[in-house]
This record gives sequence, structure tokens and C-alpha cells, in this order.
Amino acid sequence: MAETLPLFPLGTVLLPGASLPLHIFEPRYRQLTVDLMTGTLPSRTFGVVCIKQGWEVGLDNVESMHDIGCAAELREAVPLSDGRFDIVARGERRFRVIDVDSTSAPYLIGSIEWLSDAPVPTAAREVIPLLEAGARTAHERYCAAAWKPEDWTAPPDDTPLGALSYVIASDALLPVEDRQRLLEEGSPARRLRLVRKMLHRETGILQALHAVPVPLTEFGHVPSPN
Repeated sequence: MAETLPLFPLGTVLLPGASLPLHIFEPRYRQLTVDLMTGTLPSRTFGVVCIKQGWEVGLDNVESMHDIGCAAELREAVPLSDGRFDIVARGERRFRVIDVDSTSAPYLIGSIEWLSDAPVPTAAREVIPLLEAGARTAHERYCAAAWKPEDWTAPPDDTPLGALSYVIASDALLPVEDRQRLLEEGSPARRLRLVRKMLHRETGILQALHAVPVPLTEFGHVPSPN
């Protein structure tokens, strides 16, 4: 059954379980933040959808958004003196955008359906431990190449199957296209295969270049539609 969710288009992909800090200064997203904080909206949840090209999408250009996004729960909001906000949200559930309303509010309102992971087929269950081990090994190799030992930890042993690929991906500065592909994949087993291949590729690049990745924030640009 379709539900409605305010949408926040971004030039990045939010994955379930990941933290998302944002600096809010454009009027329409200031209003969204106020509505989330004051109970004007039914919950403190909004939808993050990645923009296919560029960094910004206008209210009349919704075709530039991907169909699959991730709900974000507003966890912290610090109001600034001039009406701006610094917020922190956390990725929750995946959803598909069915339709978009650009007239009812200053920000986009999406008609969405929630997406669940596909169950693991019985025949594939015996290979799941191998997939988990392979993804964990790829994660360890990537982090050893990219980060200092104190800057990362292995995912807990009891991390649920559906969440493991997201936890592993959160430690890697993967291209937006890779992160969107992980978000759109509804099979936990296939996501583990994907994230293992992605991290193997990125580790090879880091080792060949003898370099470590630099977040976009180091260049003074935080992905935001503002």
C-alpha cells in the first residue's frame, strides 16, 4: 500500500544504518526540518533519493531522481541563529518512489512503497557463510589499505545478513553508482557478492596508486541540494 514521505534529493546515496550529517540552509529544506521537528509531519522520517546527474534537482525536474531511495530518521537538529540547521539523520528502510507531488508543500512529497529483502532460497543457504566470509575479508583488506587501524572495526559477528553489506559499504568511499546499485539490490546474498567485488576493485586501486581516498568534505563541498 502506498504511503507518503517528504523527499530530500541529494547528490549521494544513503544506505540503511548509515549516518547522514547535513547542513540545511535553503528555505524549502529549512521548512522541511521545522516540519519534522514540530510534528507538522506525522513522523521525523523523510526520504533521501539520489540525483542521477549533478548535485541539485528542482521541483520541476523530478525525473532526475532515482526511483529507489532510503528513509532517514531525523536524530539530531541544531538550529543556528540565522535560521539554518545542522542535522544528523540515520538511514532506515528502502523504498520505491511511485509518484511525486511538487505543489502541496515547499518540498517534494513522494508517494512511495516500502521495499523488503527477498528471502534467501533454501538451496542458497549453505553458501551464505562463504559469502559472509568473503565480504568480511574484502572489507578487512580495504580498510587496511585505506584507514589507520584505530579508524575502523570489523562488523560484529551477530550483524544480520540483510544489514552486513550495508555495514561493510559504510566504511568504503564507493562511487555513487556503486552505492545506488547496492541500495537497489533486494537480495542479501547478491548484495554481499556485489560489495565484495566493489571492495576488491577499490583496494586494488588504492594499492596501485599508493594513495588513500579523500572525502568530498576535504574539498569544502558537502553533498546537498542546498
